[in-house]
Amino acid sequence: MPYRPGGWTIRQVVHHVPDSHMNAFIRLKLALTEDNPTIKPYDQDAFASLPDQRLPIEPSLALLDGLHARWEAVLRSMTPPQFERPWYHPEIGAITVDYLVQTYGWHSRHHVAHITRLREREGW
Repeated sequence: MPYRPGGWTIRQVVHHVPDSHMNAFIRLKLALTEDNPTIKPYDQDAFASLPDQRLPIEPSLALLDGLHARWEAVLRSMTPPQFERPWYHPEIGAITVDYLVQTYGWHSRHHVAHITRLREREGW
């Protein structure tokens, strides 16, 4: 039986992670370079329906590797006050950079756990 979180295939979940992390990385950079920016939400399901979701997973895994290298470069250079910088999400409200970093650390582990459990269950 295919894994379908929210109706998605595993391929869509793999493509979703870099989509989400790209958006979060831009939000991080906006929070570090602007005063309390308001970010634009996006429709994850609409993103998951676009043609790039049918590509093999390798381009998304490579994208995620490069993106995480950039995240690391920025995060390692940050000062404690920068983690407290605010930004505003119209659907959630006021958020800090620290909250963003913690959320996206969890996000990858969350989806890797989905796929790992499926692999164990299916014997892949």
